[in-house]
Amino acid sequence: MPFCCQCGCQVGDASHYCSKCGAPQAGVRVGADFAAGMSPRTASILCYIPWVGWIAAIVVLASSTFRTNRTVRFHAFQGLYLFVAGLLIKWAFTPLAFFDRGPHIHLAGLLEMAILALWIFMIVKTSQGQVISLPVIGELAEKSLSE
Repeated sequence: MPFCCQCGCQVGDASHYCSKCGAPQAGVRVGADFAAGMSPRTASILCYIPWVGWIAAIVVLASSTFRTNRTVRFHAFQGLYLFVAGLLIKWAFTPLAFFDRGPHIHLAGLLEMAILALWIFMIVKTSQGQVISLPVIGELAEKSLSE
């Protein structure tokens, strides 16, 4: 059974902190970065995975590993904004197609397919090492990057 490095009280084998004094225990790494072993290209590509890339984008933006890498952070912001654009299209046009069986059905489907095509296009271009700025979404990502 190990002992606290500050007060000498017994602590558990997997304890990160002493239960008596609250001191962090030696040899236990607290707050390790979860994206430390990830390459910048992989992190950028993961931000464009359809429907779940927003999770990777938030992880990249929260990671201290990529805090100074402007390219990866740009891809993370652009991936987030692309996901939001897909949500807005889905929320705006799907209810119209439900109430009115007119041309809205085709428009909603076409716009959703365009967002999916953009995701795939961005995955391919990012995997090739190219930085593509989408017309409106890229400008928003640049503004978010500079703030």
